[in-house]
Amino acid sequence: MAERILIVGGGIAGLALNRALGDGPYHVDLIERDVGKHHGAGIAVQPNAMRVLQRLGASDAVERAGSIISRLGYSDQDGAMLCEIDLDNLWSGVGSFVGIARTALHDAMLWRPERCRFGTVVTSVRERDGQVSVSLGDGTSADYDLVVGADGINSGVRRTAVDAGKPSFAGQMAWRSVARVRPDGLDGVQFWLGEDRFFGMFPAGDGITYGVGNVTSERVHDPVPGRKNRLRDRFADFGPQVQQYLAAIGSDGEVHCSPIEWLSAPAWRSRRVVLIGDAAHAMSPMMGQGGCMAIEDALVLAEELRNAGDIPAAIAAYEKRRRPRVEWVRDQSRAITELVRQPAVFRNAALRERGSSGFYDRFRPLVAAP
Repeated sequence: MAERILIVGGGIAGLALNRALGDGPYHVDLIERDVGKHHGAGIAVQPNAMRVLQRLGASDAVERAGSIISRLGYSDQDGAMLCEIDLDNLWSGVGSFVGIARTALHDAMLWRPERCRFGTVVTSVRERDGQVSVSLGDGTSADYDLVVGADGINSGVRRTAVDAGKPSFAGQMAWRSVARVRPDGLDGVQFWLGEDRFFGMFPAGDGITYGVGNVTSERVHDPVPGRKNRLRDRFADFGPQVQQYLAAIGSDGEVHCSPIEWLSAPAWRSRRVVLIGDAAHAMSPMMGQGGCMAIEDALVLAEELRNAGDIPAAIAAYEKRRRPRVEWVRDQSRAITELVRQPAVFRNAALRERGSSGFYDRFRPLVAAP
């Protein structure tokens, strides 16, 4: 009888694992609490993740739906360039670098929808007698040989079955959106760095641009009414490309505001419950690798499930294989956070002097396959 696997979460991590597990030899169910489109505005699918999606048969669809990007730059808030990175040179032979709307990425990654149940929530996960008993919000329950928590930073699977630790606030607030505009000269990933805030943008397919405003701040609640204008005010002294983007945002409801949070330490597994993506290792977004690490997690877990003799051995091998790479990205993301938080006069000088070489040093380890 085929082993039964439940994937909890239908975001990037869960959709990637659904593909990676393929047509067998497992019986796979995927459940997702939300119905319809996910929020989150846009995402950069970097070449280490596109390499995985190529293996999973989704890379062509992602490229068609997004924008292929070849450069990344940091400038001061007025637009004076501090450093620039040739992404094609850095990632040569690995894959394309794609900016894309999250909803389009989910659509491109969705596979075998008949085994996906949306609008379903897990209420409990309990390991016993070599299986995992799962109770759902509709009052039903089922037993599985493996449960995979792919349910994000506030993972219920992590909390109930692996680790009760809560996410930590990183001292930053983010306002994310997409707008149907292409600011003058924007052909790559670009960050404008201010004193205690920055704004980032990149093309995200079909005339769409993704934008994120990040402010070093205490945790705040920004009500939806008036949010678009307040965002404009926060970045009113930034350069003309930022102003073009902010003017093109359609409505208050198209701006998503959230605190930046991360897990202070990864949580990987118990005996027959395993975590992937943000559920396992939510990190600072400063390397833009959160979704990419989730996609890599999915491939590695699927490979180890096929290679190992049993499920506990497979998820132990998965953790051993993923931990060093994930820790590297977490550490480097924190380092970029600290760099960006420095007073502008020191930070800008550091970026002019060694920003490009530092970027290469941080990302080159990811050129190797996971």
